[in-house]
Amino acid sequence: QVQLVESGGGLVQAGGSLRLSCAASGRPFSNYAMGWFRQAPGKEREFVAAINWIGSTMEYADSVKGRFTISRDNAKNTLYLQMNSLKVEDTAVYYCAASHFYAGDLLSRYDYWGQGTQVTVSS
Repeated sequence: QVQLVESGGGLVQAGGSLRLSCAASGRPFSNYAMGWFRQAPGKEREFVAAINWIGSTMEYADSVKGRFTISRDNAKNTLYLQMNSLKVEDTAVYYCAASHFYAGDLLSRYDYWGQGTQVTVSS
């Protein structure tokens, strides 16, 4: 199995940027399609972005399209989420997840999850 550890969260003003990282260990990172999800207080976990094994296919939630970019570096066993033009409503705990098959926005298809990193956007 693969272990996932997120980092890069923090407090930022609206309009600012953050880059999240997800470091993978264990099984070869390139074996997994990856995704980012987020969960705000009192809300269900929701899809943010997904990427396939080699980074040739990306998918985004409508709410982040044009502002967030998912990428991966298989040589560094790391997944990234560049978040620009942040909004207050982007405040949430962000999770990375790994899947043996490309899962897109299907939360239930992801097999492994990190512990999450808090992103707080102030007005």
